Amino acid sequence: MAQPAQLGVPTLAEDLLLLLFQPDSRTIVGENTLFYTLAGAVLADLALGEHVRTGDGRVGSTVVRVVEDHPPADTILRSAWDYVAAKPRGVQTVLAAVGPPLRSQVLERLVLRGELRRETRKTLGLFNRSVLEDGGTGHRARLLDDVRQVLVDGAEPQPRVAALAALISGSGTLPQFDPEIPWSTPVITRAKQLERGNWGAGAAAEAVTRTVTATIINSVIVTATATPQPGSS
Repeated sequence: MAQPAQLGVPTLAEDLLLLLFQPDSRTIVGENTLFYTLAGAVLADLALGEHVRTGDGRVGSTVVRVVEDHPPADTILRSAWDYVAAKPRGVQTVLAAVGPPLRSQVLERLVLRGELRRETRKTLGLFNRSVLEDGGTGHRARLLDDVRQVLVDGAEPQPRVAALAALISGSGTLPQFDPEIPWSTPVITRAKQLERGNWGAGAAAEAVTRTVTATIINSVIVTATATPQPGSS
């Protein structure tokens, strides 16, 4: 089994799932769209790393293509890259194909890193059930503060933080972060700007990368809204 040191830098999907975990309720918000949201995070990660790009397909659709000879090192990202490498595919097709195993894979990584831990609790004093607990590393709090600074304080976002905020907004889970991130008109407006790739002139990412990421995130929003989520793994 992989050890934390062997896992490398956390993927965008890991940071996103960690943020969606709510320590007080010990639940993951947005379960009904998690299938697509995590898949979108994987594709956005590939875009930010310039491993994939998007282009026009038939009948106005958007397709994903790999950047040749530039595969990612991370195994989860590599699996998605290999799928797209076989041939250019529609964004929605990729989301549906890579999404099913992600919840369990990403959750297992968070447990291995110590970000989350599994505990056993008794229900009605009789039945054991597994629950998630915050691992106490402080990483979730730091991520939440980064997102809050961008959405509430108007800070110039780093690309990963911009993508995280946009994915949270696009998944419909942003209201669950109130009061840490107030559910207010300015916050909603800022989140929608990030969804569209308007990260600010000084954002440390090329315009084409912002455009690709925004295209992927908006495909997540459309797909998650229009299509019921398959059962979680």
